[in-house]
Amino acid sequence: MSLKQYKLEKNITPFYQEIGKEVEVFTHAFNNKLPLLLKGPTGSGKTRFVEYMAYTLGKKLYTISCHEETSAVDLLGRYLVKGSETVWQDGLLTKAAREGAIIYLDEIAEARADTLIAIHALTDHRRTLFLERLNQEIKAPDDFMLVASYNPGYQRGLKELKPSTRQRFLALTLNYAPAKLEQEIIITESAVEVAIATKLIILAQKIRNLTELGLAESVSSRLLIDAAKLIHSGLAIRLACETAIIEPLTDDQDTKKVLKELVAAIF
Repeated sequence: MSLKQYKLEKNITPFYQEIGKEVEVFTHAFNNKLPLLLKGPTGSGKTRFVEYMAYTLGKKLYTISCHEETSAVDLLGRYLVKGSETVWQDGLLTKAAREGAIIYLDEIAEARADTLIAIHALTDHRRTLFLERLNQEIKAPDDFMLVASYNPGYQRGLKELKPSTRQRFLALTLNYAPAKLEQEIIITESAVEVAIATKLIILAQKIRNLTELGLAESVSSRLLIDAAKLIHSGLAIRLACETAIIEPLTDDQDTKKVLKELVAAIF
C-alpha cells in the first residue's frame, strides 16, 4: 500500500490556481464538518488542491493512496510485534481522527468494500470511528475532515462508488484548467518559456479532442508539467513530449504514431 504523509511547511505554500469556487466550497465543508468527494480526471489537480487547502487552513494532512489491496486494517491500524511485546499502531485514518487532521483518501473507489464500511460512521452525524480490535470508539474533533477523490471516467464499468457511499459526501468536480490558466500553471511549475508552454497547451487540447483514439486517460496537466520540466532542463522537445506525454498515455503502436505526428506538427 502506498502511503504518503504530507507535512505542512509554514514557509512553503503549495502552488495552486483556483479554477472555480472550489476553495470556497472546501472551506464551507470544513467549517460545517462535512466530508467532501473530489471528482475529476487524473492529473487535474485534486491532490494539489487538498494540499493547498490543508496549508491554507493550517491543518496536518494525511494521504492514503487507495488500491485493490487497501483494507480497513490499513486505515484503522494493527498490532505489531516489537521485541517481546505486541503493540498497537494507529493507521492514518485513526491518527487523523484522534488529532483533528485532514485525511485524504485518493482514488477511494479502488479500495476494498470493507474499507468503505469503516469510514461510514465518520461521514455522518456520528463522526465516530470504532476500533473493534481495541474495543474503542473515537469521537472525531470538530476540525477533523475526511476528503476523498475518484475518477468517474476511468472507473466507469470497472469500479463504481455505491450510492450509499457517494451520498455521504458533498461532491465537487475538478476538471482541467482553462487554457490560459493551465499555461500559467505550467510556466510556474517548470519555468519553461511562454512559447513552449503555449504549444504544450495546444498539444493537450488536440489530444483531449481526439476521442477516437480511445485513450483510457487523456493528457493531464501533470504530464504537461513533466514535459515542460524536461524541455527546460535541455532535453530535445520531441523526445521530452514522447517520454513525458506519449509513452505514459498508451502502449498501442498505432496510437503512438498518431501522437508523434501531432507533436511533430506542433513543434
